[in-house]
Amino acid sequence: MRNFLADQVVELKPSGIRKFFDIVSEMKDAISLGVGEPDFDTPWHIRDEGIYSLEKGRTFYTSNSGLKELRQEICAYMKRKYNVTYDAMSQVLITVGGSEAIDMGLRAMINPGVGEEVLIPQPSYVSYEPCAILAGAKPVIINLKAENEFRLTAEELEAAITDKTKILVLPYPNNPTGAIMEKSDLEAIAEVIIKHDIFVMSDEIYAELTYKEKHVSIASLPGMAERTLVINGFSKAYAMTGWRLGYACGPADIIRQMTKIHQFAIMCAPTTSQYAAVEALKKGDADIEEMRTAYNQRRRYLMNAFKEMGLECFEPYGAFYVFPCIKEFGMTSEEFATRFLQEEKVAVVPGTAFGDCGEGFLRISYAYSLENLKVAIGRLQRFVEKLRSEKA
Repeated sequence: MRNFLADQVVELKPSGIRKFFDIVSEMKDAISLGVGEPDFDTPWHIRDEGIYSLEKGRTFYTSNSGLKELRQEICAYMKRKYNVTYDAMSQVLITVGGSEAIDMGLRAMINPGVGEEVLIPQPSYVSYEPCAILAGAKPVIINLKAENEFRLTAEELEAAITDKTKILVLPYPNNPTGAIMEKSDLEAIAEVIIKHDIFVMSDEIYAELTYKEKHVSIASLPGMAERTLVINGFSKAYAMTGWRLGYACGPADIIRQMTKIHQFAIMCAPTTSQYAAVEALKKGDADIEEMRTAYNQRRRYLMNAFKEMGLECFEPYGAFYVFPCIKEFGMTSEEFATRFLQEEKVAVVPGTAFGDCGEGFLRISYAYSLENLKVAIGRLQRFVEKLRSEKA
């Protein structure tokens, strides 16, 4: 029998995050700091709205684009928070999580087989490169540097652009590093983007989780709204991971093509989740602030703990991850994470899960209780001391 599998799918590497998640799920007394999922429950008033929608029998399909009321609330939110104006009827699409929006956005813009390039700064979320490949693009990796706090510089962007470059993925606030781009950083790269007439896919799923200054969307800069697809969702800011709801905002012609793909592949996002999301946008600011305050406390605890144990780590100001450097131990990230899990029963993710330039780093999520973090950090300190004594 002939091979019925698609080569480009077979050749994709599985997610490096899931490997350690699956191992730790089988270990007794293990602590996982490996998954980027809030430990908070979805706030009750949001859950109540979802329950009420079911009680009212709202179990029908919505339009392909999503509930009109939800799209209107997203437009109001984007204007209120980031000073970007969108039309609810033509420039917003409700998706099954932000990940679907990434996939559809690339497929709507890439012409397969002609060598169009998608620039992907790394370390970054694991989906960008595979989605670019599946869309028929050539992924071009920009290796970010710790000395720049893993920000994308205008010089790095300029050096990566060719006549085949079509899209830049802009993943800030960043998973896995926690890096942010400030307004001045965005203004510098916006000049390069406009100069070379390329498009931006700005993944802003962690936009509400910043600890230095408020997030600035690149779409808010002059000349950028018409060349930016903003991707966001409800998983991180509102602790709604299992509700599977995201959205894309951008130029009407791109949203129209994305909606066509969505129409044939998915039909529409979950109806119950959409009603709950309307409530989240209307009345969820206080919930966000409460969770952000807790995350910031955990972030500061981890940074202080690393300082005390002498573990190098730049200070991240976004998302809920830290990205400490473990190069002093002469081990690969995979070796360190594997041995740490085996000997101390704590799961972290090797930096290489997010790109080759993540070698020598670990991603540690602080989307976990302070109590769990304290136990895990105690084990990390013990492990680090053991490694240093072995090296000595």
